[in-house]
Amino acid sequence: MGQAQGQPARSARCIALVGPYLSGKTTLLEAILARTGAIPRQGSMAAGNTVGDASEEARHHGMSVELNVATVDFLGDSFTFLDCPGSIEFQADAASALTACDAAVVVCEPDEKRVPALQLILKQLEDRGIPHFLFINKIDKAEARVRDIVPMLQPASGKPLVLRQIPIWESDIVTGFIDLALERAYVYREHAPSEVMAIPDTLADREKEARFSMLEKLADYDDALMEQLLEDVPPPRDKVFDDLSKELREGQICPVLIGSAENGHGIFRLLKALRHEAPFVSTTAKRLGVDKTLSCAYVLKTFHTAHGGKLSLARVLTGTFADGTTVHGGADEERISGIFSLMGQEPVKRGEAKPGDTVAFGRLDSVKTGDTLTEDKGKVKKIEPASISLPVYGLAVAAKEKKDEVKLTAAIAKIIEEDPSISLSHSQDMGEMVLWGQGEMHLRVALEKLIRKYGIDASTRPRQIPYKETIRKSVEVRGRHKKQSGGHGQFGDVVVTIRPQPRGAGFEFSDEITGGVVPKNYIPSVEIGVRDYLAHGPLGFPVVDVAVCLIDGSYHSVDSSDMAFRQAGRIAMSEGMPQCSPVLLEPIMAVEIAVPSEATAKINSIVSSHRGQILGFDARPGWPGWDVVQAHIPEAEIQMLIVELRSATSGVGTFNAKFDHLAELTGKEADRVLQARGAKAA
Repeated sequence: MGQAQGQPARSARCIALVGPYLSGKTTLLEAILARTGAIPRQGSMAAGNTVGDASEEARHHGMSVELNVATVDFLGDSFTFLDCPGSIEFQADAASALTACDAAVVVCEPDEKRVPALQLILKQLEDRGIPHFLFINKIDKAEARVRDIVPMLQPASGKPLVLRQIPIWESDIVTGFIDLALERAYVYREHAPSEVMAIPDTLADREKEARFSMLEKLADYDDALMEQLLEDVPPPRDKVFDDLSKELREGQICPVLIGSAENGHGIFRLLKALRHEAPFVSTTAKRLGVDKTLSCAYVLKTFHTAHGGKLSLARVLTGTFADGTTVHGGADEERISGIFSLMGQEPVKRGEAKPGDTVAFGRLDSVKTGDTLTEDKGKVKKIEPASISLPVYGLAVAAKEKKDEVKLTAAIAKIIEEDPSISLSHSQDMGEMVLWGQGEMHLRVALEKLIRKYGIDASTRPRQIPYKETIRKSVEVRGRHKKQSGGHGQFGDVVVTIRPQPRGAGFEFSDEITGGVVPKNYIPSVEIGVRDYLAHGPLGFPVVDVAVCLIDGSYHSVDSSDMAFRQAGRIAMSEGMPQCSPVLLEPIMAVEIAVPSEATAKINSIVSSHRGQILGFDARPGWPGWDVVQAHIPEAEIQMLIVELRSATSGVGTFNAKFDHLAELTGKEADRVLQARGAKAA
C-alpha cells in the first residue's frame, strides 16, 4: 500500500497538526514523539516539559503562540510534524505551514460548541486542496456517542466525514476501539502499544453497521465498490484501504480517527493511517505546480534564534540542497550556511536535504516566509504564498528608553519576519508608530518577545484617531502683515473669501485679482500661508473641504515679499476660520463582519453599541451557516471591536474595515475629543 502512488521510493513526509484552540495539538505531538521513541517519556502542558510550546511566551500563556517542529521515524519512514497554533490570532503560522505539507491532521474535541472554529480550519484545507484527517481527541471525555458526534461535526466539513473507528466502552471508560477497515478490536495499554482482542459480542452488530456506513460513503466515489455492496459481496480489505487512500488524496473524503492524546491512545493507528494513506512529496509538488526536473524549496517559517541567527524553515519539494548551495528566490542571491533539523525549536545540524525533507536553512538574510527557493534562477514558478489576514487591532508603540528608539524598529522588523500577520505603520499626521496584529493577545506576545529576545521594553497606548475639521459658513476677511524694524520692513495685505466645499471635495485655492493689487508672483505665497494654517484649524485638527479665494489686497514696492504675503494669508485664515462655524469630522469605516449565523443578532447589538449603522447582512458565500454583516462604524469605535466580536462568537468572528467617509461629530463625543486635544495641546 505504501508504494501504490507510483512513488519509486519512500520520501520524508510533512504533516501539519491543526485544530481549534485547546483541542490538544501540542499534546498529540508529544504523544507521537513518545510513541515513536523520539523522546523517552511523554511530557505535559501542565508540567511545562513538552517539546512543543517551549518558548517562555507559550509556557506563560499556556497556549501555542508559534509553529513548533519535530521529525520522527516510524516503521522506517520519516515524518516531520508541524504543530500549528490553534488561536485565530496566531493563524498566520498555520496558513503558511500548510502550503507545502502533504497532509494535515485536524485535532478537535467532541464538543458542538467548537464546530464554528473547526469549520474555519476545514474550509481553509478544502479551499487549498490539502488532504486531511480528523482526529477526535479526548474521546474518553466525550459526553455523546461517536455515532452522534460525527453528524454533530459534519456541518463544519464540506467533505463527508468517514468514521474509521468506534470506541469500546466499559463502565463509562474507553478501554479500546474497533478499526472498521481492519475489522479488528484493540484494547488500550498504559504506556504501551494497544493489543488485539476479539470484537466484543455486544458490539458485533454496531461494528457491522458502522463498517457498512463507512463503505457506503467510500462507494459514492467508486462504482465497483457500490456494486459489491448492492450484491452483498464483502469487498477485499486491500480494496477498502486503496479506496480510503485514493479518496483522501483526491480530497473526496475526510477520514475520522479517535483517541486520547493525553493518555497516548489512538496514536499508533493514526501514524499507520498517515504512513499508508498520506500523499508523498511528489503529489504535493504537483499540487503546487512545481517542475519536478528543477530544484525547489518553499519557506514555511522564519525564526530568529539567539545563537544560530536567522533560520528559514523550508520544505524541499524537488532537487537536493546542500550546505553552501547558492539559492535564488529572496531579494538577493544567497548561499545556504548550515542545514538543520528542528526538534521543537532547537536546531540540530544535518547533511543535505532531499525531496520531502523539512529543514532549516541557515542565514539566508534576504529570504522571507513564503519565498520559493531554487538553484535554477529564473526557471522556477513562484509558489503562491498563503494569504495573510488583514490586521484588526492596533496599538501606538514607542521605546520606553530613548537609547532604544533606533533599535525598536529593527527588532520589530525581525518579529514581523517571524510573523507576517504583524505589521508596523508610521503615521506622520499623528506622529506615532502603530503596531498592528490579529488581537490583544497577539500583540501582547509580540511585545513580550521584544523584551525577551531583544531587550527592548516598549510602551503602548491606544492609537490616535485622524480627526479632521471643516466649516459650515462662508466669510470674507482681511489679513494684513506689517512690520517695521529698521531697513526694509515687511508688508503683505490680502482679502480672501472662505467657504465650505462639498464633503470629499478637498481644498481649493483660486484668485480673482485684477489691476495687480497683489502682484502675481506673490499669489502662490498667499496659498502657502493658507495651507500652513489649514494643517491645524481652530479646533486643532487638519481642515478639509474648504475653498479659499484671494479677491483683493495691496502691496508695498519695497517692503512686500513672499514671506510677508505668506504670513498675510495665514493671518487671514486665523481670523476668518473661527467665524465659519467650524465643526469636527470623524472617519467612518466601511466594516464587513463575518460570523456564524446564530451570532448575527448579537453582532447587530454590538455594532449599535459602537455608534455603528447596520447597512445589511447576507449569507456568507461558500460558508454554510455563516453571515456577513455590512456596517458603517466610526474609526474611534473599532479599537476594541475585535475583542467583543470574538467574545460573542467563541473566538471565530472577524472583520475587515476600510475608510469610507468623514462625518460630522457633535455633542458629548465631540466635546470629549476636543477636551482631549486641548489637554494634549496644554
